Amino acid sequence: MSISLSSSQVATYQRDGFVFPVDVMSSQEAGILRSDIETLEKAYPDGSLPQPISQYFRVGAHVVIPLMAEIARMPTVLDAVQSILGPDLLVWSCELFIKEPNTSKIVSWHQDLTYWGMGETDDQLTAWIALSPATPQSGSMKFVAGSHNNKIVEHRDTFHEDNLLSRGQEIAVDVDEATATNIVLQPGQMSLHHGRMFHASGPNTSDDRRIGCAIRYVTPRVKQLVAERDYAMLVRGCDRERNWINVAAPSAPFGDDAMALYSRIRSDQSVALAQGASQQVGLYADTATGGKLS
Repeated sequence: MSISLSSSQVATYQRDGFVFPVDVMSSQEAGILRSDIETLEKAYPDGSLPQPISQYFRVGAHVVIPLMAEIARMPTVLDAVQSILGPDLLVWSCELFIKEPNTSKIVSWHQDLTYWGMGETDDQLTAWIALSPATPQSGSMKFVAGSHNNKIVEHRDTFHEDNLLSRGQEIAVDVDEATATNIVLQPGQMSLHHGRMFHASGPNTSDDRRIGCAIRYVTPRVKQLVAERDYAMLVRGCDRERNWINVAAPSAPFGDDAMALYSRIRSDQSVALAQGASQQVGLYADTATGGKLS
């Protein structure tokens, strides 16, 4: 099944900085993926891996979990992304954002590109795939249309315990929430958004988990400008620019080679993602020593 975006959808993305909903799988298929993820959670309880499995879900999941690499390479997802970014696509990051039912976890207003070390490039986007209902009640995302036309604005770190972002970062300017669009998605649907988009999400006050898979796609033209090295997985077309260390999808969950690569990627990326932080950034710190990765 091909789901290349229509010219109208592409125009909407260019104008607003986002487009939704895009159907990429059936609700039944999304339910199977959710079940597979929750089976992984049960198979790897805390203490069975060097880090809690939630850490691997949130940073570079496609490097150590074959299922996540498969989601990132789904043809229906790539067809839609190609409609905007073109035929040569790499995955820089694949991660899960999970909000437990009736909890206060939120994502503050922010722009994705702020700490990625890629500058303000247009050659990237995030595909956010719903594996459970994403509604205002469950803490769906909300976007401010046209805000991607801004440069990267000033952000401040809060490190708030209820914030799912690595630094609790938030935009240091007022955001008029009355202008925001709620991104309501059913399981199997996705949204696409630009890295300079002002976006946030509220708490999950529903009785079900809110599970979303966020995949960060870049083109070979994008460069890492802060860290010495960065990594990406080629998923369509070719990479003639060689700005990235290309990585392969893992063959088994948490294999030795994949885990060694994961540690190297996490350490190298921390240079950009923790730059200027006033305290340790937990997602990029060595929990065994309590310090920053080196």
